[in-house]
Amino acid sequence: MTRIAKLRATLLAALPLMLGAGAGAAFAAQTPDIEKCNHKLGVLAVVEPQGGWGYLSAYQLGSPAQLLRMMVQTSGCFDVVERGVAMQNIQQERALADGGELRGESNIGKGQMQAADFVMTPAVQIAANNTGGVGGALAGGLMNRFGLGGVTGGLKFKEASTSLIIADVRSSIQVAAAEGKATKTDFDIGGWGWTGAAFGAANGYTNTPEGKVIAASLLDNWNNIVRTIRDNPSLIKTSSESGDANAAASTRAGAPQKAGELLMARISNVKVYAGPSKDSKVVATLTRTDELIASGDQKNGFVQVDSSNFSGWVQKTLVGPGH
Repeated sequence: MTRIAKLRATLLAALPLMLGAGAGAAFAAQTPDIEKCNHKLGVLAVVEPQGGWGYLSAYQLGSPAQLLRMMVQTSGCFDVVERGVAMQNIQQERALADGGELRGESNIGKGQMQAADFVMTPAVQIAANNTGGVGGALAGGLMNRFGLGGVTGGLKFKEASTSLIIADVRSSIQVAAAEGKATKTDFDIGGWGWTGAAFGAANGYTNTPEGKVIAASLLDNWNNIVRTIRDNPSLIKTSSESGDANAAASTRAGAPQKAGELLMARISNVKVYAGPSKDSKVVATLTRTDELIASGDQKNGFVQVDSSNFSGWVQKTLVGPGH
């Protein structure tokens, strides 16, 4: 063995000591565990943040959406629908069918796509690497000199934190949210059973130190979500009780009723109440010829009116401009 070869071997053996007590683990990538659900909670779409992922290009990384889809599907919590880049290819195929280019029995048309019950929006925050220390710089310099620079990873930031938010598509109410954080780079997805194009799309997050840190943070993030939701029989949230209560207690939206405007009943036997509620005392019953003057106040779908011999509240939908 030549002197250079012996030195390379010695450096490899000593590298964990040079980088710190925990650095040896970075050389043995492991497949982390994904928390599982016992039943499907619906259909989920992973969407891209409005600002995109351009800031990750500095680390030769693209969108982590495919990696997240793999995590979601492996966990068994949701069926996953495509709403990302591959959607363009789906639309292209459907456009061919719509233009009559595909065979008649292909059975591709409108009304076939599965709707998403929930959308999940990810975010990634990166902490600048300003705590590398002398040991890391020394080890990196020695490894580069002897052609082993790739072993140290050259991590360009010290940690990554992520957040995932899941919202109900129909009501837009947020149903789950969690954060994740990671600094380790021993991340691998080989044990999840994914191969081919799906594995390749996430490959940037499994073969670079920066990608592995972000991937580990996203997995920590997703596992936190799963622990929160998996025992729920349903995540559907059609409304907010507190929001409905606030709406009922607030002035009803709509065009303001102009004070002094002449109003008349649209139909006969319209009741006038002492307050803006059907539970209030009835103070009068209108005919279609009774003339009313709007006071300008309205609440709970009622408008306050005055006449020559009474004042009260009437449902706004039952009166209109006088002739």
